[in-house]
Amino acid sequence: VRSGYQAALMAPTEILAEQHAANLRALFEPLGLDVELLVGKQTPTQKKKSAERTASGEANLAVGTHALIQEGVDFAKLGLVVVDEQHRFGVLQRGALRMKGYGNPDVLVMTATPIPRTLTLTLYGDLDLSVIDEMPPSRKPIKTHWKTPSDREDVYRTVRRLIETDAAQAYIVCPQVSESEKMLAQAADELHKQLSEGAFQGLRVGLLHGQMKSKDKAAAMESFRRHELDALVATTVIEVGVDVPNANIMVIEDANRFGLAQLHQLRGRVGRGERQSFCLLIGSATTQDAESRLRVMVETTDGFRIAEEDLNIRGPGELYGTKQSGDLGLKIADLLRDGKVLEDARQAALSIVEGDPRLTKPEHRLLRQSTIDRNMDVVRTDVS
Repeated sequence: VRSGYQAALMAPTEILAEQHAANLRALFEPLGLDVELLVGKQTPTQKKKSAERTASGEANLAVGTHALIQEGVDFAKLGLVVVDEQHRFGVLQRGALRMKGYGNPDVLVMTATPIPRTLTLTLYGDLDLSVIDEMPPSRKPIKTHWKTPSDREDVYRTVRRLIETDAAQAYIVCPQVSESEKMLAQAADELHKQLSEGAFQGLRVGLLHGQMKSKDKAAAMESFRRHELDALVATTVIEVGVDVPNANIMVIEDANRFGLAQLHQLRGRVGRGERQSFCLLIGSATTQDAESRLRVMVETTDGFRIAEEDLNIRGPGELYGTKQSGDLGLKIADLLRDGKVLEDARQAALSIVEGDPRLTKPEHRLLRQSTIDRNMDVVRTDVS
């Protein structure tokens, strides 16, 4: 901003975007910087005003959801793009925000569910990688247990006991029965009713799903944050951006229906305080892949280990396309087993280019990437 550029931060949910905007305003407005919020729930008048301020450059920092990449949202001079929870966005969506930039903007992508380091180096040969692989001080590893549907009543009795004796708070995530948000809302409504009238009768049980009005969603989340609710029945709308340090129990219904990245993100909603936290996965291993996902969740809380297992199960997708899963089609090489070879090829490419003093900076960058691509093509076809 001091150099005359703007920045944009894109988050996958309105809750998270609003949280980022509030935090950034507290940090930057005392310095005279203007932070603009762009989300889908804004009225046409609000959207128009936000878009105008962003296009004119009056807004130094734009924070928003997918609204940032919609047609009609432009920037005066976008120099920095930040994508939070980048695994929640498609390849084209991430690229669309970058294309709104001035020339070739700087890009920072962040996620708590990383693709493995070796694949990252292959996909992004010119991307600097920063890794935070330690828990914040005083936090304890989350204890994860896998239970079958026949254990459901025992799980709820345990959760109730912890709520009543330890002042715990619990998330109950409804099963992902459909990709339809309406179907998920119906599932959450039914689960909320069952628990309120059954296992959690007498407790303060809230409800949160994507079909609720924005003010109702905010009210439910704030009530849970203030400990006015003992349990919150929710859909995956809570997957990212929800921070309630006192909440230390996560129950995921039909956990076999979720992908590893989602399970890891949902589990990350607890364990954010000093108390011991628990994640209870309720699900049947209907397939070998489902069993593998549930077992690795029980065995580790290491996001890199989980990402590698996810890579094994789903496949890496395309290196030069938009598919983010599926078989890469390598004849000999294995991205996990042969990761050291991939790194060696990358380092060889860098040493070739960086050792040539004749190259100007733009030429250096272009040739460096070109050399990396050629070396990686050699690795993909000739590794033995």
